[in-house]
Amino acid sequence: MSNAVIVDAIRTPSGRGKPGGLLSLFHPVDLLATVLRELVVRNDLDPGLIDDVIGGCLSQVGEQSVNITRNAVLAAGFPDSVPGTTVDRQCGSSQQAVAFAAQGVIAGAYDVVIACGVELMSKNPINSATLGRDPWGPMVAARYPGGLVGQGISAELIAARWKLSRDDLDEYAARSHRLATAADFSREVLPIVGSAGGSGIDVDETIRPGTTVQRLGELPPAFFDEGLGTRFPEIDWRITAGNSSPLTDGASAVLIMSEEKAALLGLTPRARLRHFAVVGSDPVEMLTGVIPVTERILQRSGFGIDDIDTFEVNEAFASVPLAWQAEMGADPSRVNPRGGAIALGHALGSSGTRLLTTMLGTLEQTGGQFGLQAMCEGGGMANATLVERL
Repeated sequence: MSNAVIVDAIRTPSGRGKPGGLLSLFHPVDLLATVLRELVVRNDLDPGLIDDVIGGCLSQVGEQSVNITRNAVLAAGFPDSVPGTTVDRQCGSSQQAVAFAAQGVIAGAYDVVIACGVELMSKNPINSATLGRDPWGPMVAARYPGGLVGQGISAELIAARWKLSRDDLDEYAARSHRLATAADFSREVLPIVGSAGGSGIDVDETIRPGTTVQRLGELPPAFFDEGLGTRFPEIDWRITAGNSSPLTDGASAVLIMSEEKAALLGLTPRARLRHFAVVGSDPVEMLTGVIPVTERILQRSGFGIDDIDTFEVNEAFASVPLAWQAEMGADPSRVNPRGGAIALGHALGSSGTRLLTTMLGTLEQTGGQFGLQAMCEGGGMANATLVERL
């Protein structure tokens, strides 16, 4: 079997995912194509050598429909012979793309493959895929008679179960912005030239340097629902726009090869993809999967929590990494040490490869060896990835 290695990883800056955001005028195909093309150009790679491009996208409707990854491959100018496919593991879609890509290399099916992801939430809000229709059907409704809920309610349930106070959540959110403000993302961020009528962007638009716990404390609950409050009396409405990840536009991509192919091409791998795990979890309290998936990947790899130098646990909501940290006992200073999605954004389909790109940069800047990434996902699932810096 071949080792799967990361040769390079890049991302766009995170744009505010609403009209007026600096990436909102782009077509999502073009935004992903820009990242794919740069990944090839800066590694002097013949794109005809790429065996496959596997992309993540959550809202595969409108401009993000009809296999957006293949369309981005064509838009990037790659040869017609380069295929592309799009996967949906909800928020972990591009992290799953990385797993599929690496597993293909390990199995000998690929020599060179790109895993990537994109989401323009300014044009495709998180609920745009349902278009007012029922995505579950009567058999799921019969299994969960109370009905499934949105992720904001799940974040509230987690805050209640782990007894996380409003101050706990807001302090964590302020930490995310503080760390991201101080961090250097220059190696991982690809500056984007403005689209027609728009401005360019070379830094994350989602970071708010002046964020304080006091200012966050002034924000109202974002998901208050009197009816659901009756169903879940333990909720006291602590989740706000400030301690949640913002709506975000962005794209990211990771160049993965067999170790032998990288050597043959004269390319120096940055990391080795060591282990992968995926789990399902309660679809009502859907964001807790990061805990069992971390336990599973550690068990499979033989690593202990203290063997990991840095963690990326997606900050969909502040309650998620705080609950994870309480259960796993990880050193807090190693968790999202350059800020997380609360500051850097959560461009859904892009987030898996964005987190991996950021985690790789952290390992290189700190000299760490092992990094573990965990992502909670809609429907009650989670992915984990363990990498070794080379």
